[in-house]
Amino acid sequence: MDRKRVVVVGAGFGGLEVAKSLRREDVDVIVVDKRNHHLFQPLLYQVATAGLSATDIAAPIRNVLRHCDNCTVLLADASSIDTKNKKLMFSSLSGGEASAGDAIAYDYLVLATGVTNRYFGHDDWQKYAPGLKSLEEALDIRRRVLVAYENAERIEDPKERQAELTFVVVGGGATGVELAGALTEIARKTMTRNFRHFDPKSARVVLLEGGKRLLAAFAPELSERVREDLSALGVEIRTETFADCIDSRGVTLKGGERIESRTVVWAAGVGGQPLSKTLGVKLDKMGRVPIEKNLTVAELEGESVFVIGDASALEQDGEMLPGVAQVAIQMGAHVAENITHAIAGEALKDFRYHDKGSMATIGRSRAIAQIGSVQLTGFIAWCTWLFVHVMALVGFRNRVAVLLEWAYAYLTYQRSARIILSRD
Repeated sequence: MDRKRVVVVGAGFGGLEVAKSLRREDVDVIVVDKRNHHLFQPLLYQVATAGLSATDIAAPIRNVLRHCDNCTVLLADASSIDTKNKKLMFSSLSGGEASAGDAIAYDYLVLATGVTNRYFGHDDWQKYAPGLKSLEEALDIRRRVLVAYENAERIEDPKERQAELTFVVVGGGATGVELAGALTEIARKTMTRNFRHFDPKSARVVLLEGGKRLLAAFAPELSERVREDLSALGVEIRTETFADCIDSRGVTLKGGERIESRTVVWAAGVGGQPLSKTLGVKLDKMGRVPIEKNLTVAELEGESVFVIGDASALEQDGEMLPGVAQVAIQMGAHVAENITHAIAGEALKDFRYHDKGSMATIGRSRAIAQIGSVQLTGFIAWCTWLFVHVMALVGFRNRVAVLLEWAYAYLTYQRSARIILSRD
């Protein structure tokens, strides 16, 4: 009864790191997630573009934490937080439906919920332009892409066929760039000789970015290299271009230009999860929770609620910390350390992020990497990207499966996960 209870909401990179770091401490850890799997989000776009299967980048949470004897995993949907009484309200999942609310008391709460898609006040666009934050969304995008080619095989009207074969990616960040490159490779390499009534190479991939350059978080020269590589692949790049309306028939740009497209993918913005709103504190414009340097919530008294990863907003050296896996992992380890300090009655330590670099892949043998002052491009960057992502996957089985899939794709240009699942 004297053991403290640590409740972790979310089993992403940060949440798992908290649980693993506390596995030898005299505390009870409860991990709450509405899905039973940990998802390796950096490779989610490969599921969406039929390069990998869903099971290749996901691992059961219970299996990942099987060696953490002080950890319990709950499959539940966290709905609200009562900070006054230190309780997390949640709904258990039964037959796909949430049942009546339950509650669990905590001594320390860690929010590691990540983010969701943000449509800047146009939530009605979501059904026409799905984002890419979950396996369900990745499989939906994969279905839409593959169905577009199937529809093109039977459409005789050239304009309607071209609309089916026009793929618009909204957002020029890492996800948008990687999606655009993969969609182009599908058209130019994977689908060749698969259809009899049209040439898959006639597919058009359009990448829309509101800023002046792609991958704004990278150095300008790397952004320019990405533009050159995508253009060489055949991607139509439109910077300083905003979507004004998205519907079932395509995209209308600000200024009136219309792009007829039956497949639009959203990669333009993210926002905080609804659970963050129940903390009763002021969120930033993206819906993230502002936190102190010790990773506690700025507006809450005491040191019992921590927020980490993409769900948090923390400035370091005059810039906001990026929403990448390394930030969440380092925050998770630091929170675990601070919880042990709090239990011992010691002062909490401030967090300092150590940047291990950023990278993005554009396509076959094309990538960029920025590691401190070192910049890599081309085949070397691509090999580095492959190695880093394979080693970061959870589970030996997933590492082997992904490595074999990539080797097969590199030699044959084929994508083995081209299976269309129904909308249901």
